[in-house]
Amino acid sequence: MTDRNATSRADQAYADFVEVAWPRHLRLALLLTGDRWQAEELLQDSLVRIYERWRRLSRTDDLHAYLRKVLVNNHTSIWRRRRRENLVHEVPDRPGPSDDFSAEALAVRDALRSLPPKQRAVVVLRHYEDLPEREIARVLGCSPGTVKSQHSKALAKLRHVMSEPVRSR
Repeated sequence: MTDRNATSRADQAYADFVEVAWPRHLRLALLLTGDRWQAEELLQDSLVRIYERWRRLSRTDDLHAYLRKVLVNNHTSIWRRRRRENLVHEVPDRPGPSDDFSAEALAVRDALRSLPPKQRAVVVLRHYEDLPEREIARVLGCSPGTVKSQHSKALAKLRHVMSEPVRSR
């Protein structure tokens, strides 16, 4: 019976973590993917990966930092896989943008979409998650110098994209 109680407590601890993590990390996933449906899929997949290792990970000091890393890595993997599959960029009969977003937020989202995944991750982790360069480097598995150069390139591209006259993208 102790195994059943331990499993029940572990499952409850995981459920409590998901309840706190979902709203906190959905925005990060949305900024990484640029699409609500893809963001929810990315976050759900990342949480499943954490659940598979929950007994070991539940003793980790910062589960949110670990989830952030899993989100970024999963997003990069998905992006690479889609690139190889040569899929269509957008499905034509997709619903329009949500009324929840302002025109400015939609423009920023579209500009973020124009960045390669690693640059997008650097910008989102730096400006949304407010992480220092060393932490971003740890999450992305690269050096702080790489973070700085990717950040610089990303900001230059964002400035360029955001300064272009509005046209159909």
